[in-house]
Amino acid sequence: MATTQTEKNSKHPKGLYYLFFSEMWERFGFYLMLAIFFLYMIDAQKGGLALPKAAASDIFGTFIALVYLTPFLGGLLADRVMGYRKAISLGGILMGIGYCLLAVKGDLALYSALGLVIIGNGFFKPNISTLLGNLYSEPQYAENKDSGYNIFYMGINIGAFAAPFVASYMRNTWGWGYAFAAAGIGMFLGVLIFWLGNKHYKHVDVLKPVEANDMSISKILGIVILPAMLTGIAAWFFIPGSIFGSDSTDAFLFGSLPIVFFYVSLWAKASAKDKKPIAAMLAIFGVVIIFWAIFKQNGTALTTWAQYYTDRSLPETLEKPAQALGMVQYVNTSPRTVEDYDQNFRTKTDAEGKVITKEGVDPYLNNLPQEKWPAEGEDRPLISPELFQSINPFFVVLLTPVVVAFFAMLRRNKKEPSTPAKIGLGLLITAASTLVMVGAVFAANNGLEKSSAMWLVGSYAVITVGELCLSPMGLSLVSKLSPPRLTALMMGGWFLSTSIGNKLSGVLASLWDVYDHKQYFFLVNCAGALLAALAIFAMLKWLRNIVIAHTGKH
Repeated sequence: MATTQTEKNSKHPKGLYYLFFSEMWERFGFYLMLAIFFLYMIDAQKGGLALPKAAASDIFGTFIALVYLTPFLGGLLADRVMGYRKAISLGGILMGIGYCLLAVKGDLALYSALGLVIIGNGFFKPNISTLLGNLYSEPQYAENKDSGYNIFYMGINIGAFAAPFVASYMRNTWGWGYAFAAAGIGMFLGVLIFWLGNKHYKHVDVLKPVEANDMSISKILGIVILPAMLTGIAAWFFIPGSIFGSDSTDAFLFGSLPIVFFYVSLWAKASAKDKKPIAAMLAIFGVVIIFWAIFKQNGTALTTWAQYYTDRSLPETLEKPAQALGMVQYVNTSPRTVEDYDQNFRTKTDAEGKVITKEGVDPYLNNLPQEKWPAEGEDRPLISPELFQSINPFFVVLLTPVVVAFFAMLRRNKKEPSTPAKIGLGLLITAASTLVMVGAVFAANNGLEKSSAMWLVGSYAVITVGELCLSPMGLSLVSKLSPPRLTALMMGGWFLSTSIGNKLSGVLASLWDVYDHKQYFFLVNCAGALLAALAIFAMLKWLRNIVIAHTGKH
């Protein structure tokens, strides 16, 4: 389709807006599921899976790791065989079915559902980002690529902001299954919107020519995918005990090695022209793993802090409107069946690994002075803990225009940092966000008292600024530096680094109960972010020169 005169006069292609809303609904479904998945796994009172926090964190980390590992294969198939629109459509449909299947009871349905979401995301996620980048490859839009990705990223976070509210309403009013079904409906809406915008990106959905030194798909399957699967299976079954904390972690990390080797071989076999850009991307991929390992603890460690250590009391004036939106949980002093916690909210498990229950008051009251307990017969309203996960996307939506305008001002004054420098800055800000949580630990007397909800709000606000400096800039950098025939494959590499980081987030979160003093948990995260930032700044001159040489701009 030829570009219209209206689009020529616009700063952004019209297809951006269809991709914006398609991704918004896709992320709504995904983050609705993530908002409650950890809580569903540890719940032993209302039909959840009754798993201990360490096991739930491991499953959560493995799931979000695999969700971001499959884009490697999905990007490859879209580049070479399917094209981007078919891959996005297939991925969205599979994810929608997977979310709906989570509403069905039983282990078979659960793991089948997770498998569909994992495979579907592999087709959807890298290719919608690549299709957007292709729209900005047209000369009239090229200089606005960074801001285009920022706008796209805002769409992601509008969906992510709304998701916990719907999740809270559905699970508090109807139950876990209805909440998961709502995620599926959101995904199908995203696919429909994508189809409606088809004519606006049809012209940039072009299969890339294969060069002589490129591996065939069958060869990649034979020397990358199959070895990755076999290595993962071997690590699961044949490593005595575990090296990295659990069998699933060993299987994932060892299984990732053949894929990492494949990306290194792409660099080794690349032409002189492509070698440096690929090297720069691989360096960025390696460093941002640390960011994702910290950031993705919002669904595990920070949700744990919100549930047990944060004062979630709701002002009386807000109770009725919040109740109407399904945002409220109630706590009282009536004995009930609850998880068997110690004073640090560590659970006990039976021989099958399920959390042991007991008769007692709601665990929320454990670190609340008795004089602040509800009176006998009184129901005290609390904010549902998953709603804290809406804080990050809220700040993304709020701050994206500010960040875009700030960098635009610097660009006009010829002081804009390079894209790699923005990523390094994002890591420094991420380190600062963990220090906010160190403050929360001290304010809560290491969890013996409730901390103000403003500590979590503050931590989310700070890490959001870091995220806006890092995540959309990473997507933009891949689009700028990738050889055209490898764009989706390199986007898959970005998601591979996200995947490994996500898995490490589960590893870190599973250690929550190991730390008697919670400040050390957050200080370990801080140290990781600082080391990653130092690595970026040490490579900054080299990275900036590659970007300038490849694009003519920094």
